[in-house]
Amino acid sequence: MAKDVLCEVNSCKFWAAGNNCAASRIYVVSNRGKQASHSEETDCKTFESKI
Repeated sequence: MAKDVLCEVNSCKFWAAGNNCAASRIYVVSNRGKQASHSEETDCKTFESKI
């Protein structure tokens, strides 16, 4: 498992200094069914707005 997870979405409540993700788990899904060929075909479902 990855030691460091990077994220540039500073409006997410899990965003931390240095573009790090502070979530205890990461949930990523494909927006193309069960298979994705490119990162653009995926979505981070861990995202929660700071607001």
